[in-house]
Amino acid sequence: MTSNVDRFKNDLAKLIKLGDKLHLSMQLACFPDQLKQELKKQLKDKAEEFIKNLPSFDTEYQRWYSEALALLRQILPDRVADFCRHYEKPKTRKDITYDNYRIEDYLQGLNVTRGVYKEKVVSQDAAIPHFRQQLAIVEAAQGRFDSSLFDIRHMVQADLLDSELEAAEHLAKSKFFRAAGAVAGVVLERHLGEVCSDRKIAIGKKNPTISDFNEALKAESVIDIPQWRFIQHLGDIRNICDHAKTPDPTQEQVADLLSGVKKVIKTVY
Repeated sequence: MTSNVDRFKNDLAKLIKLGDKLHLSMQLACFPDQLKQELKKQLKDKAEEFIKNLPSFDTEYQRWYSEALALLRQILPDRVADFCRHYEKPKTRKDITYDNYRIEDYLQGLNVTRGVYKEKVVSQDAAIPHFRQQLAIVEAAQGRFDSSLFDIRHMVQADLLDSELEAAEHLAKSKFFRAAGAVAGVVLERHLGEVCSDRKIAIGKKNPTISDFNEALKAESVIDIPQWRFIQHLGDIRNICDHAKTPDPTQEQVADLLSGVKKVIKTVY
């Protein structure tokens, strides 16, 4: 089975490769003549085909941004705010200048001119340095895997949770619904406990439950009300699976629990 570390490495390599192409696509849109001339020098007869196969920045960037953001939250969380800052328009911005122009402006095709002669104040090329910085942040994440300072505890934890969820799914396929739900409940409880530990959220009870972790995360605004209710619902199904005196859980309930635990692991951290 491929480990989470290997999956992260592969996903990161793909993101960087796509990012390099998007960077060229962005430059091509802003400086078509200069870039085409440079590519013809380097690639000669293959230049036209290369340009033709470049992805569209306007249509591909949002997917790249979403995937890169999700990966950075796992591997390089301390750089997430910087990464987002290069995309989002400053909330306090009054005038649009070269310094405060962002990738979000680029995607809207924003150009600023002044006077009857349409003198250029700022155009889409102002976003290129911001994407270059985003790409550099993603590239920096590569070094984390080889650094002795990188804490792989979370990767190992993720591998363990994946293995246990696979075991729960196997039990469910074999019609052992109560056992499958119990295992999935343990995975959910362990993940929420890890989130609380990472965020240094103290839990008063010696043996906290899903409900205790859920309440603590809501109190610290880590999760919102809909997420809290969703986790509460999963906890209720888990309790049905854990208590032998209750009616057996249905196949649908266990399926909801399994898919719900996967969702929480991906969205609550």
